[in-house]
Amino acid sequence: MKICVVQTWPVKGDVAQNVAAHERFVALAVDKGAAMVVFPELSLTGYEPTLAAELAMGVDDSRLDGLQALSDGRGVTIGAGLPLQTGAGVAIAMALFQPQQPRRTYGKQYLHADEVPFFVPGEGFPVLQTAVSPLALAICYELSIPAHAQTAHQYGAGVYVASVSKSAAGVVKAEERLVEIAQQYGMPVLMANNVGPSDDFVGGGKTAVWNRHGILLEQLDATSEGFIIYDTMMEQVVVGG
Repeated sequence: MKICVVQTWPVKGDVAQNVAAHERFVALAVDKGAAMVVFPELSLTGYEPTLAAELAMGVDDSRLDGLQALSDGRGVTIGAGLPLQTGAGVAIAMALFQPQQPRRTYGKQYLHADEVPFFVPGEGFPVLQTAVSPLALAICYELSIPAHAQTAHQYGAGVYVASVSKSAAGVVKAEERLVEIAQQYGMPVLMANNVGPSDDFVGGGKTAVWNRHGILLEQLDATSEGFIIYDTMMEQVVVGG
């Protein structure tokens, strides 16, 4: 299975422009064989907690129909970040677009203390069934919670994919933890981060792929958009953008 992690420069609060960028990257990734494409945390709006209430949307929002059409037409699974309106409040979530299937979401269940004033814990199972093997989904801070990776491992996850929005300093800490996860559970680890201004920090980029031994296979820079595709069978990577 070929899994793609994308590094984007989101436009603050502009869902239309961000959706268009997502569609472009998905098309490019699928042209290179990607079966799944994962974007950074809150990629459809930018990571903007103070704007979350006004930007919150449902997974069936018509502005996302183009992503579903791409999924259906190209046979690709897409994971895109959005502030999800729920009955309890706004959750940080990943919208999952799968070919010819109803849209689903995975909600961030472990929130950082800074996020608590703006978001509620999400819902959803952190392991996605794929044609090859179960795949673990983590949203940013969750990767630092040992129970999250442990649960994914217990349910047979063969790959761990983290969708994040982190500063340069945050990237360093995330890298250390993701290497630990790869080595402890013997599974490849992928991270999708953003670049450009986000909330009160600048996205640190460095989207990356590590193999099951925790060895870095490929990493993007800290300022440019782009993507990495990892072939889980061949253990090879391709860079694009």
